Amino acid sequence: MKSIGEVAAQFGLPTHVLRYWEAEGLLTPARAGVRRRYTDADLHRVAAILISKEAGFGLADIRTMLAARSAPARHEVTVRHRELLLARIARAQAALDMLEGECPYDDIMTCPRFQGLLADRLLPSASSLPPNPEFPDAL
Repeated sequence: MKSIGEVAAQFGLPTHVLRYWEAEGLLTPARAGVRRRYTDADLHRVAAILISKEAGFGLADIRTMLAARSAPARHEVTVRHRELLLARIARAQAALDMLEGECPYDDIMTCPRFQGLLADRLLPSASSLPPNPEFPDAL
């Protein structure tokens, strides 16, 4: 059993993050009086939360996935997240396309390569990408 400080140090987290995750129902460490005591299972859960956060999941979806007792129960969350990731990847690829092949023109609006990117964007299907959920008002 480990203390909250030991677990926080192991994962490089502030202790308040572990307390918050507990308040959000993601962790349920044992108690020794008023002190939290983390088992190996709790450490695995912290690692699972961190991996899920790195994959872009929000805490509500992580809670749903960790509480699910079957693959079908997790399916809706993972499918929705997969679609958001694919849209994010498409936006990132478009950004890379714009940055590749530096344009030697002084006015970027006259650059043939940039003009091609603009023409692609002006096509009706170019607006079919879902809006960026991180910046909902960006479009």
